[in-house]
Amino acid sequence: VRIRPPSRHNIEAFRFWVGGLPETLGVFVTSGSEDFLIHIAVADNDALYAFVIDKLTERAEIADVRTSVVYGHLRNARVEPVPPSVRKRQTRP
Repeated sequence: VRIRPPSRHNIEAFRFWVGGLPETLGVFVTSGSEDFLIHIAVADNDALYAFVIDKLTERAEIADVRTSVVYGHLRNARVEPVPPSVRKRQTRP
């Protein structure tokens, strides 16, 4: 999602609003061409369309919405911290 104008007020208000929607699993504030990545869960493509059209595009501050469908997701159950000795070896030229 791209917000315009990208003011602190608009970004924080949108983050609070979208984070409270029942479909929202996660909200990521990003840099680059988009301001937000919103992770949602919906039943099907019709529900995705309704979410975008009926909820997102109804907000005046939203300039652009791009959607992607995730077909699969691999996730590590736990991330181990990198030991200091390994970090030192990785940063040497």
